[in-house]
Amino acid sequence: MTRPIQLFAPSFDVDRCLAEIRDCLERGWTGIGFKTVEFEKRFCAYVGEPHGHFVNSNTNGIHVLLEMLKLTRGWHEGDEVVSTAMTFVSTNHSILHAGLKPVFADVAPDLCTGIDAVRSAIGPRTRAVVFVSIGGNSGELPAIAELCRARGLVLILDAAHACGSRLGGEHLSRFADYTVYSFQAVKNLPTGDAGLVTTRSSAEDDLIRRLAWCGINKDTFSRSQDGYKWLYSVDHVGYKYNGNALMGAIALVELERLDAGNARRRAIAERYRAALDGVAGLRYIAHVNESESSRHLVQFECPERDKLNLYLDGVGIGTGVHYRSNSRYPMYADQSTPRADHMDGRILSLPLHLRLSEEDIDRVIASVRACVAPAPRRVAAAA
Repeated sequence: MTRPIQLFAPSFDVDRCLAEIRDCLERGWTGIGFKTVEFEKRFCAYVGEPHGHFVNSNTNGIHVLLEMLKLTRGWHEGDEVVSTAMTFVSTNHSILHAGLKPVFADVAPDLCTGIDAVRSAIGPRTRAVVFVSIGGNSGELPAIAELCRARGLVLILDAAHACGSRLGGEHLSRFADYTVYSFQAVKNLPTGDAGLVTTRSSAEDDLIRRLAWCGINKDTFSRSQDGYKWLYSVDHVGYKYNGNALMGAIALVELERLDAGNARRRAIAERYRAALDGVAGLRYIAHVNESESSRHLVQFECPERDKLNLYLDGVGIGTGVHYRSNSRYPMYADQSTPRADHMDGRILSLPLHLRLSEEDIDRVIASVRACVAPAPRRVAAAA
């Protein structure tokens, strides 16, 4: 039987990860602190940001960031955040969890929100824009950053797909006021599940840390460094969003492999592009920063997406749709996103991960071609 090819498959340096985890177990420290502190320092040095807090997911990172901004900037319940329908629902759920209202800006052909759509979505109660880097694409991020500065709006980069993505040599976080990363198992820097929130203010970083640790003013690891200090204050009704040392241990190892892994992803994406773009109407979804993209996804617009999806599933090749327009869901059904709604019926993600062999890639390409552009049948010559 032919081996199935997965859409996503995490790849770990198992021996080194186990050694880092063993360090946690032998020390007896698996929770907040220790490896999380070390990872925060290394990751912030990598992306060139002064502060970053390791949390348990990108989803909760966005939520706690918004809660911090509500407290520090005087935002009110029902204030608006411009977002996108073309994202995993957790982006927009986090906005709702914070008591804010997501307002969708429609997508451009590259599936990121475009500058004109963002401009049109801004209203008198708009307080922030969330730019989702689909697959690591920078899209029109610099122009959106300029617009936000001109309008006095906060720009948040949802970099769940964009770990290691750059534009002109700069990490995408440099264009945003705040960035939230994902280290979920199938992301480019995989753990079990984790995330990180970057800020440029030590006061904001401190407040995020408090809010992510139940509102407590000093975490357990910090209180243990000079003899255990039991007394602390609880200044806010916070959340249990902190990351833990076991995830931090894995993240430390995988950070060292991130750039090489992203280069391999770009090479795989280029093979798909060269072999399939334009075949029977297939359109490769190109990234503005193609040579520097993290390439978490490789997507095609397909005239007969569902037919291709079913065919590939039948021959053991995993596919995905990133994403179904969030306006399809009841809590966002009042939003108008015609391009996102159109594209969610035409886009397909092909397998892209570090476990793919060259033979696997050949098989995916051949299978796509067999479905969308089958070879003509030979007609036997008359006797």
